[in-house]
Amino acid sequence: MNLEDARILVVDDNEDNRFTLVRRLKKLGYQKPEIAVNGRDALEKLAAQPFDLVLLDIMMPEMDGYEVLETVKKDMRLRHIPIIMISAADQLESVVKCIELGAEDFLPKPFNATLLRARVSASLEKKTLRDQETAYRAQIVAEKKRTDDLLHAIIPALAVQELKQTGVVRPRTFNAVGILFCDIVGFTAYCDRNLPETVVAHLQALIEAFEKIVDNHQMEKIKTIGDAFMATSGLLRPVDAPLLTAVRCGLEMSRAAREMEPNWEVRIGLHFGPVVAGIVGKQQFLFDVWGDTVNIAARLVEHSSPGAVAMTAAAWQEIQDECDARSLGIIDIKGKGKLDIVEAYALR
Repeated sequence: MNLEDARILVVDDNEDNRFTLVRRLKKLGYQKPEIAVNGRDALEKLAAQPFDLVLLDIMMPEMDGYEVLETVKKDMRLRHIPIIMISAADQLESVVKCIELGAEDFLPKPFNATLLRARVSASLEKKTLRDQETAYRAQIVAEKKRTDDLLHAIIPALAVQELKQTGVVRPRTFNAVGILFCDIVGFTAYCDRNLPETVVAHLQALIEAFEKIVDNHQMEKIKTIGDAFMATSGLLRPVDAPLLTAVRCGLEMSRAAREMEPNWEVRIGLHFGPVVAGIVGKQQFLFDVWGDTVNIAARLVEHSSPGAVAMTAAAWQEIQDECDARSLGIIDIKGKGKLDIVEAYALR
């Protein structure tokens, strides 16, 4: 803290004492001392503007130094301000009481220039160190929040909790999970016709809308790859009906896409079953899921019609009373062979 910047408040009901202290402080290089003529005046000034140090007389009418000191130390906004008590040489017991109440130090009357310099300088230095500590602590808290926000942006909440507690998120099997994949129809052609900035802006708006819909359905976004969006139902957030929840989510995503510029059409594939989920590797963490359930859902995207959700007939039978669907017939699914596929297009 520069001497010129230090804000010092001199509190004394005696005008001669105030004049003497202010003059000596200015000779020492402190250019901004202010005065308060009594205790109440001091509290008003402390509440109105920041100070780095208070020189406080003990004996004052109406509100003495003890009352001012106690009031300041009880106020969470002011208690960090160091206070040096001003006392006569025969007031040693009073000084001890003030130190016990939280005073930083004391100055005896009559004032000694060398002692004044030493005690004011020491108190301001301690105040500077405390301010730095407070600033560092706030910075640490802010950095921790930024780190947590980043982790939550790329990893589901429960996985973040495990990662922070153990340092890893071990892959494990989940037996009943809905896997949803969504692709934009004609995205490559759209990119060829538009500026990259326009494409990214429209894609950002769409993905943000999808994220909100997924969260509203208590599902988890897993990742985006280009224009592909992947989410899960019943993985780390419990839902009553993971498969039906994913269908509802998919249909809402499709409706939302049509309403957004440039009136996107999307294809959605969905499957339900066991998956393995977790994090592999030690760099650039990515929470991911694996297994046949994931592979089938990814393959079904290319067979769905815009605005519908493609799934196996076996999956649809689990929710047939809740939605309307049409058959797509027997389709040869890469890696799985021929499967009976339907697509849900409306909820009942």
